[in-house]
Amino acid sequence: MDLNKFSLAGKVALVTGGSRGIGRAIALTFAEAGANVVVSARKLPDLEEVAKEITAKGRKALAITSHIAKLEDSKNLIEKVKSEFGRLDILVNNAGTNPYAGPLINAEEWAWDVTMNVNLKGPFLLGQMAARMMKEQGGGNIINIASAAGIRASNLNIYSVTKAGLIMLTQVMAKEWGQYKIRVNAIAPGVIQTRLSEMLWRGPAGEIVAQGTALNRLGVPDDVAGLALFLASDASSYITGEVILVDGGANVGSASFPG
Repeated sequence: MDLNKFSLAGKVALVTGGSRGIGRAIALTFAEAGANVVVSARKLPDLEEVAKEITAKGRKALAITSHIAKLEDSKNLIEKVKSEFGRLDILVNNAGTNPYAGPLINAEEWAWDVTMNVNLKGPFLLGQMAARMMKEQGGGNIINIASAAGIRASNLNIYSVTKAGLIMLTQVMAKEWGQYKIRVNAIAPGVIQTRLSEMLWRGPAGEIVAQGTALNRLGVPDDVAGLALFLASDASSYITGEVILVDGGANVGSASFPG
């Protein structure tokens, strides 16, 4: 196999939620693989730090503040990418939120609306805009960051529902846009040590989660970034419409015969 297929040299990538955690790891990995990278999030200072790290790797970087749940922000984001680079090869819909962690029976309408808007409506609208650009240029690649919680029910209730929706959105996008040479796949992380999931792994809870995985450890952002690189590269050129778990084997469970 030609290992150059893993290269992203000359490509332009946009990573939402790129200021920290999984988004930051993906942005830096893409830059390491040769891509110029646009990172977006709501707060500029953190984005600028990531942009500096990308530039230090010899790539072009652009930091743009954007709220994925706001249509005008996403329009502005796509326009700035087009103005600066003239094309968009890879979109990673990574930005997400989980503002409510209580029982579903007590959830208020605002919690549903906020979570749906950021985790599902935002990726739909931005993905749609990106796809139009990719169609014009002859192809592209979209990666949606879903969750293991979107595959099986969890205590993250509303968040789980949005991520299940994102997985189906991935399949629908892939089915429709493959004819335009646009591949669309989803990554479903388990418990990854990021600020968003801190309540799931900080302290004793983390040990319990780790013991429930076949690999007996928690995940880190780079565990997701490696898969994102594969899906973004030509090495995965015949893969679309898939959702791939990155959960350390939590889906199969802890070791059957611990020794």
